[in-house]
Amino acid sequence: MTKLSLTINGRAHGPVEVRDELSMNDFLREYLGMTGTKFGCGAAQCLSCAVIVDDPDGTSYTSPTCVASAASFDGKTIRTVEGHAKGDELTALQKAFIRHFAFQCGYCTAGFLNEGQVLLERLAKAPVKRADLENTITEALDGHICRCTGYIKYHEAVRDVILADSRRYLVANQ
Repeated sequence: MTKLSLTINGRAHGPVEVRDELSMNDFLREYLGMTGTKFGCGAAQCLSCAVIVDDPDGTSYTSPTCVASAASFDGKTIRTVEGHAKGDELTALQKAFIRHFAFQCGYCTAGFLNEGQVLLERLAKAPVKRADLENTITEALDGHICRCTGYIKYHEAVRDVILADSRRYLVANQ
């Protein structure tokens, strides 16, 4: 057994005792009732289970939860799909996903949304040239699997958010 304490979507959880082999995905779903993070392949290949991990230095990255133990997240700060909207107000990225119908079954959406959010935060700190945007989005979303073929729609939604606030995400005069 392991004692686990972490922050999820701005709220502290723990210490709580969990089985050493308990996956983070199961912890979120079974212990906390947070069912937005899906279990897809069980091998960290589809990334429908990806959550955002916020490092103390202000950087973020996504991490699969299906093969990672809950204990490996001890002391970390993470964000799940449930943490994006503020009350009833969706984020620009969530709204873009809806406008583009960037999902069919919705199973992979949480992973794509989290990855897209990490990309937006990275570009806000280190904008790219407009000429590099398509490649940047493709590289960021690479590895996420959508069995309903929503790739283009996810890509278009992320691109639209970036272009709608190009001063924030793109290098000026490029």
